[in-house]
Amino acid sequence: MPEATETIPRLTRWGVSPDADLIFRALTMMGGRKDTELSRELGLPRSRVVAALDELAAMRAAQPTRSPEIRSGTQVARRWDPCPVSQVLRQLRRPVVPGSQRDRWREHFGTLDGLDLPALDDSRIRHWGSRPLARRRIAHLAAAERYEHLAINTEEVITADATAAALPADRALVDRGIQIRILGRPPGDGDRSTAHLAQLGSGGGIYRELPDLPIKLLVFDRRVALFPADPLNFETGVVEIDDAPVVQALCGLFDRLWTQGRDPHRQGVPPITLTPREQALVALLSAGHTDVSAAKELKLSVRTVAYTMRELMDRLGVENRFQLALLLGAAGAAPLPTYRTAEPAEPSDRKEE
Repeated sequence: MPEATETIPRLTRWGVSPDADLIFRALTMMGGRKDTELSRELGLPRSRVVAALDELAAMRAAQPTRSPEIRSGTQVARRWDPCPVSQVLRQLRRPVVPGSQRDRWREHFGTLDGLDLPALDDSRIRHWGSRPLARRRIAHLAAAERYEHLAINTEEVITADATAAALPADRALVDRGIQIRILGRPPGDGDRSTAHLAQLGSGGGIYRELPDLPIKLLVFDRRVALFPADPLNFETGVVEIDDAPVVQALCGLFDRLWTQGRDPHRQGVPPITLTPREQALVALLSAGHTDVSAAKELKLSVRTVAYTMRELMDRLGVENRFQLALLLGAAGAAPLPTYRTAEPAEPSDRKEE
């Protein structure tokens, strides 16, 4: 069995069928298998396994080791091997083709065109001329918010450090009862955990993604709006405006984009969390314990063990314990159980009498 060196993300987020996703994980974690073996080990009809393998072959995620044999019009089972995870992910991820800087500049100012902005010397407009000044102003306005925070992030790449830095500020708003709505671009490689979003969502924060976002924007209580002075250089600071018609128009733009956005919670990869009892039980079963011996070890009834495992399978949407082990192992939530194959019998030198 090949040694797993990294977790395997669920391929369903890129439109891969659940059967193909399951079989790819099985092949990657257990090594090459015949379709008949996969059918037996995963508890799936062979027709579903064959269809899934055809899907994986079409997307170059798995390949047969040799051409299928045909006997009397019936296709004989053949062995399939997985392609490397990194190779498959490179093929599935949608590369972001950034527009030219000129296009970004035009898109930004084209959005503002027609809003009848006040003149730059008008008291309804303020320019905070550096990034540190802009950050301090944003913190001041956020501290004064009372009911709603709207944001559009146009960055194509948001680092883990930036996400970690933003979470405390977002959580502070959520904890105060401020409704947050954030629009962002989908990640360039399509590969991001939704753990951060789950933390926000548990408190009322909401996030959606849209590929085409014309302007970076913050709106505080639908009263004050901030946007970059130069969309190509955030070091030049932000423009703040509290002109009611302009802010209302920007809120209308946000609302229209929001209706087009997609919730990444439905397509992302939420982390798999197990209760302490589930963790202990899965660890024992992965080590080879039976339900009876695991129950004795944990001082539980055998019925409780069975109910716990059934509830876990239902929660994670798998059909049997073998599929559950693959899912937990691929996500790094539990070790993959070891399965021994029977060794071939040694030839006997003794002749039959």
